[in-house]
Amino acid sequence: MRRVRVIGVGMGPQHVTREAAHALRTVDYVLAFAKGQADPLLEVRAEVCRAYGDPPLVVVSDPPRDRDDPDDYARAVHDWHEARVTAHLRVLDERPGDVAMLVWGDPSLYDSTLRIVEAMAQRVDLEVDVTPGISAPQLLAARHRIVLHEVGRPVHVTTGRRLREAIEQGQDNLVVMLNRTLDLAGLEDWRIWWGANLGTPSEELISGRVGDVLRELEEARERARAAAGWVMDLYLLRHR
Repeated sequence: MRRVRVIGVGMGPQHVTREAAHALRTVDYVLAFAKGQADPLLEVRAEVCRAYGDPPLVVVSDPPRDRDDPDDYARAVHDWHEARVTAHLRVLDERPGDVAMLVWGDPSLYDSTLRIVEAMAQRVDLEVDVTPGISAPQLLAARHRIVLHEVGRPVHVTTGRRLREAIEQGQDNLVVMLNRTLDLAGLEDWRIWWGANLGTPSEELISGRVGDVLRELEEARERARAAAGWVMDLYLLRHR
């Protein structure tokens, strides 16, 4: 039976836990997708591998995906996942041994790896285990020295594309992830704690009343993108 280890690595070698480091040292290779010929995050995965056992990094071209807000978003994601499953199984068929898949942050939160591995396990005999990692909301709270929820109150975690829907439902304390843009119009009196590229040299942090810091947020977001070649940002948004 082949073993697949899904390992959360936070934002790089500095966030790899002892448990994750041990898991990396037990595999024969690490499987990773590359988003184009110059994927800036691929080198971070390579750094993780070199730091913890130095397993070979096997790179596969990421299947294309419609990222321009398709009409049928669920179908677009489903088709992309299916293509990823096929690509993964092709590598497993060609290369023996146990394999790891490195996940940014934690595998439990807004990541497709476990769904893809589950689909793979329906087609071939796999033993799957998961090692948790430091999640982006954890980093955000630590950087701003805050608790994500008020006393006895919930926090709602959602994506940028579903922010308006959540607010219409009455949510007033939200962690918002996977942002294509910053859609904050009409929320000027809300309070925001924002971060981009957390845990990396291009990290940016801003907090305050949305109406007071919005221009600064947009400028910081572009600085992070220019410095790293990519931007991953999230924020806590709370009604005053």
